[in-house]
Amino acid sequence: MIELPLKALCTALALASACAMAAPVRYTIDPTHTYPSFEADHMGVSVWRGKMNKNSGTVVLDKAAGFGTVEVAIDLASIDFGLPALNTWAKGKDFFNVKKSPRATYKGTLEKFVDGSPTQSSGELTLNGQTHPVTLSIHRFKCVPHPMLKRELCGADASGSFNRDAFGLSAGKDYGFNMDVALRIQVEAVVAQ
Repeated sequence: MIELPLKALCTALALASACAMAAPVRYTIDPTHTYPSFEADHMGVSVWRGKMNKNSGTVVLDKAAGFGTVEVAIDLASIDFGLPALNTWAKGKDFFNVKKSPRATYKGTLEKFVDGSPTQSSGELTLNGQTHPVTLSIHRFKCVPHPMLKRELCGADASGSFNRDAFGLSAGKDYGFNMDVALRIQVEAVVAQ
């Protein structure tokens, strides 16, 4: 008779312990290992590539529940095409107008978990004062102990695309530029202290 309640108690304690261990974990994006990069058409002749050198953000991840969120702020003044004159133009009033809108933000929900790892982020990109949905495919996701910080480090490789004209960034459209922009994002984040 005592055996059944003891088993029930042990099961309840095990479940409570598992739930306590499966709580969401907050990560801080490492700006020195996270660089959103992009590809954009140049008159149908070539593809210009660049990246954003300054960003910050957080990831909240509950691997056991298969849920998470991501928020990233991107400093548009950090745009880097590898060509200083183009960087200056892109920051000016004819494109990003960083004096008016100094940053872009992405807020997403991590989804479609496989073995504790998300394979997609559905969210919204805010750029040039406008917000539109952007879905990112997560091609690679892995967490390991950080060898120096002694905290968990997670990294991912993601990609997606958007139409820049939808955000009011239509420079070159009259010359036949394709408005689609391809994104590639490498990101690393460490458990927040």
